[in-house]
Amino acid sequence: MLTQRRFAPFFWTQALGAFNDNLFKNVLLLLLTFVAVPRHGWDTGLLNNLAAGLFILPFLLFSAWGGALADRLDKQRLIRRLKLLELATMCAAAAAVWFEQFAVLLGLLFMMGTQSALFGPVKYAILPQHLRPTELVRGNAWVNLGTFVSILLGTLLAGVLASLNGVWSRAAIALTLVGIALAGYLVSLGVPKAPSSAPGRVTWRPLSGSIQVLRDSWRHPRVFRGLLGISVFWFLGACYLTQLPAWVRDVVHADETAVSALLAAFALGVGGGALLCARLSGGRLEVGLVPLGALIIGTAGLDLALQPAIAGEQLSLSALWAIPAFWRMALDLALVGVGGGLYIVPLYTLVQLASHDEHRARMIAANNLLNALFMILAAVFGIVVLTLFGASLHVFFVWLAGIALATGVYILMINPRSVLRLAIFALMHVLYRLRFTGRSHIPAEGPALVVCNHVSFMDALILGGGCPRPLRFLMDRPIYESPWLNWFFRIAGAIPVDSERRDPGGVRRALEQVSLVLRSGEVVMLFPEGRLTPDGEVHRFRRGVDMILARDAVPVVPAALAGLWGSWTSNRGGPALTKRPRRLRAKVALVFGEPMRPEAASSASLEAKVRELKTAAERRILD
Repeated sequence: MLTQRRFAPFFWTQALGAFNDNLFKNVLLLLLTFVAVPRHGWDTGLLNNLAAGLFILPFLLFSAWGGALADRLDKQRLIRRLKLLELATMCAAAAAVWFEQFAVLLGLLFMMGTQSALFGPVKYAILPQHLRPTELVRGNAWVNLGTFVSILLGTLLAGVLASLNGVWSRAAIALTLVGIALAGYLVSLGVPKAPSSAPGRVTWRPLSGSIQVLRDSWRHPRVFRGLLGISVFWFLGACYLTQLPAWVRDVVHADETAVSALLAAFALGVGGGALLCARLSGGRLEVGLVPLGALIIGTAGLDLALQPAIAGEQLSLSALWAIPAFWRMALDLALVGVGGGLYIVPLYTLVQLASHDEHRARMIAANNLLNALFMILAAVFGIVVLTLFGASLHVFFVWLAGIALATGVYILMINPRSVLRLAIFALMHVLYRLRFTGRSHIPAEGPALVVCNHVSFMDALILGGGCPRPLRFLMDRPIYESPWLNWFFRIAGAIPVDSERRDPGGVRRALEQVSLVLRSGEVVMLFPEGRLTPDGEVHRFRRGVDMILARDAVPVVPAALAGLWGSWTSNRGGPALTKRPRRLRAKVALVFGEPMRPEAASSASLEAKVRELKTAAERRILD
């Protein structure tokens, strides 16, 4: 993706913007602390809080406007205009740095926050226009990796530039700010067109516009839950990063170099977690990673909170590297970052996929508003716990770990199926060398029916793991009611069906349940053969498909499996599950065909198509 024009220019545009953004903010804070305060006698705490407020305020004022602009204008043109605004701001900042006009720099911090607030909605809204649904997770992973690495590099470079002497420092800062902004604008010229699906005029309404986008997001419960989840991440991140310098001073007993090292561990952890998320997701939205990420954040954060203070005073970074306790703290923060990457990428992807083209940017704008509010809440939380209650940093970090663990447990309770699906997907990759083809043929949204040949008792698990959307599947009621496995089938959303001989109304009730599931927009999978193949070949499809389509005319996606015939869960060499497993990590291919219109789909036509796909799956194994 980083070599393709539809993604690479945008990736470097946003990465350079995040880099310059954090370079400017940290340079300003260092100049205020070490130059302006001694020279003018200003209050350090007041200046730092004022700077933080000036940067967050634009997100409250302009996020809604930015979302409306991104929904109504060509996103390519909007990105270029915003990069020009950044370039103009950095030119003014360069002059202010050179002439040491600190009040002007504070005003320009507000301008940089405005540019970031306007860029945020288009940043995530443009991806679905240039990437396929199966590429969105990977695209979001790269964007998050680029963002956090840029934050880290911007922070580190700010310290280096500010440490130079006098005129050299000012010149280096000015040239770097303008140079990065210019590079970002030149790269943005390569971003492909992204026209609006609902063009129109936009007016700036700071208060009513912000309330409106929050109301719009509230009307879409699935999207709003995703936005709240993202804001929880930024709440935790703001709490950790705000208190990290104090942790280094009071617990690690070191200087700002140790802060940079721990910040690097956190930022690289987030980037690594984002890429790990893309790897584990396999090109699909894997919501089960969200609670896993939250639990990793909570567990690692708890271990960090319980670390005792390191003995010594003003330890150097080189001395800290020889202390195991410091390595453990760095590892804990890296794992907090990994959990954050696993947590945040699926949520951004969920918001993108669940939002319609006409208002996707406004949903991202609502996200920016909520993020800003939650970061303000993080500051208030820190004041209440650390100042009003007088708690220690260890207690404060225990609270953060508890919030993360509670979030993970809550998501597990309300959506256990996604976690179960992820576990099945991981298990199938351990047991087999899976080869998937055509997963993009599964409709991104809306109801659909998936039909496949039935080779072994592992078929449903492999299909559930390979499909980019959660599947509901039909199964025999006696197996469904197994006392050992019924809990699993209930969580997985299986639909039991009984034979007419055992239960005259069983088939009708199963069809009614399938109809309810399809009408709610879900995907249903079934094996039309009705039993495991006795010889490895595709056998006659029964009339269940025709009965379902007669009730609900939905697209039908044919699929075929190859590689499981001969396994201990197939009927080759004796009844399934009565033989000893003989193979581990066997090659298994799953091929999805193009969706068939309901009026063109019948038992006979689907059977022929599945036979054709089975041949393709067998060839896939030999590749």
